[in-house]
Amino acid sequence: MRNRHNKLGRILNGTEDLLAATDYVGPMALATAHFGRTGHESSRIIFGAAALGGMSQDRADATIAQVSAAGVNHFDTASSYGESELRLAPWLAEHRSEVFLATKARSRDGSEARAELELSLERMGVDHVDLIQLHNLVEPDEWETAHGANGAVAAMAQARDEGLVSHIGVTGHGTRIPSMHVRSLAEFDFDSVLVPYNSTMMAGAQYRADVEELLAICADKQVAVQTIKSIARGRWPQGYDGSRFSWYEPLEDPDAIARATRWVLADPQLFLNTTSDARKLGTILEAAASDLPAPTAAELQADIDAFGITPLFDGRELERI
Repeated sequence: MRNRHNKLGRILNGTEDLLAATDYVGPMALATAHFGRTGHESSRIIFGAAALGGMSQDRADATIAQVSAAGVNHFDTASSYGESELRLAPWLAEHRSEVFLATKARSRDGSEARAELELSLERMGVDHVDLIQLHNLVEPDEWETAHGANGAVAAMAQARDEGLVSHIGVTGHGTRIPSMHVRSLAEFDFDSVLVPYNSTMMAGAQYRADVEELLAICADKQVAVQTIKSIARGRWPQGYDGSRFSWYEPLEDPDAIARATRWVLADPQLFLNTTSDARKLGTILEAAASDLPAPTAAELQADIDAFGITPLFDGRELERI
C-alpha cells in the first residue's frame, strides 16, 4: 500500500528536511457527497486539522499539501486545537475558495462564542467560514445555556445573518452524544452533526440504537453526518510515556487502519474526519480511494482480537475525554 508514496518534502522544495513525517499521496479518486443541504460537494474524507495544532509551519504546509493533493476539499479545525487555525492561514491566503472551511466554538455564552468566532476568523485570515460548530455540546447544563436567549446558538445564528458563517453544526464525544444531537435537532435546525463512530462502539446495543435514530433524523432533514475516532484502538495504557499525536491510541497496522476506514465509508451517509495523528493520513487516504469492499464482521473481529481494540467511551469511567 505504501510503495507508491514519495516524500512530500522532496515534492515541495527539493529536499527531505520537512521532518519526513508525512508521505505524499498524489491525486486520488476520493468519493464526494452532498454535505447535507449546504450545497457543497465535500470529499467524504474530511481533513481533521487538529493534526496541525502542534506542528511547525513547514510541517503544517507539507501536511496541508498532502491532503489537498489527494483531493480533500473540506477542512475541519477548532479554536481549541492549539495553533491549527494559525497554521492554516498561509495556505488559505492563496486557496480559500478551494475548500469548505469549518471551525468550532467551545463557549456556551453567546457573547463569548461570538468573540471566539471572530478570533478564529482573524487567526485564519478569512472573512467567513462555511461551517461553525458548537464544540462537544453534551452536558445538559451547557446545552441549556447554549440554547438559551443569550446563548451560543442565537449568537451563531446572528453571525450567519451577518455573513460571517454560512452554516451551523454541533459536535460531541461520548456515548450520550447521539441522543443529545437528537435533542439539539429538535430545538434548532443545525446543518451538521459529528459523532464517534467505529465498529467497536457500534457493537454496543444502546449506542447503535441511538446512532441509528440520529441517522434517520439526519437523512430526513438532510443534515450532514461527520464521524470521528474511526481508527481508535482505545485509551492510552496507564503509564505510557511515549509520543502521542492524539489523545487516544490509534491503530498502527496499515491494513487494520484501511479496514476501519472502509467500514465507515461503506455507509454512504457518513463523512470521515481524519485523526490528529498525521502519520496515518497516507494510509487513510489510500484506503478511501481504493475500490476494495467493506470489511466483513469476521475481519473486524480479528482486528479487535489481534490489536486489543476497546471502546473509547463506555458511559461510565470512560465517558469523558
